[in-house]
Amino acid sequence: MTETLDTPSDSLTHLDCQGRAHMVDVSDKAFTRREAQAQAWVRMRPQTLQLIQANGHPKGDVFAVARIAGIMAAKKTHELIPLCHALQLSSVELELKVCEPDSVKIVSTCRLNGQTGVELEALTAASVAALTIYDICKAVDRGMVIGEIRLLSKQGGRSGHFQLEDTP
Repeated sequence: MTETLDTPSDSLTHLDCQGRAHMVDVSDKAFTRREAQAQAWVRMRPQTLQLIQANGHPKGDVFAVARIAGIMAAKKTHELIPLCHALQLSSVELELKVCEPDSVKIVSTCRLNGQTGVELEALTAASVAALTIYDICKAVDRGMVIGEIRLLSKQGGRSGHFQLEDTP
């Protein structure tokens, strides 16, 4: 696995010169189009995945609920992450894909025109969608595993483009 970043930073932006945590001042940054994509995986028993696919869960359409939860979470990321800015997201999309025999891949994409990036919103959306699947399905499968939560790409802003690339 390799990563491509046009202009890597060598400092932690949320720490001041004395090492104290602070919120980054973005008031002088230009408004640009920004986008981030993140993923999460949920692994489960094949029978649990079959139940989801057949819409046989008593709580309803598992993917629809997870998608809504992810969107809501992206919009509230600043309430969960202490130094995160409140953003006016223009778009939040979640794709939930069945990967036979026992997994669901979740990919979230967040977009805005703003002064700071949307990586945390995309990561939060994917994570909460995965947690929602777990919550709905835990009665039939407490052994589910949530994993591989990671940023896939980001565009816009001073730090440039980031693309995570899987290599054999």
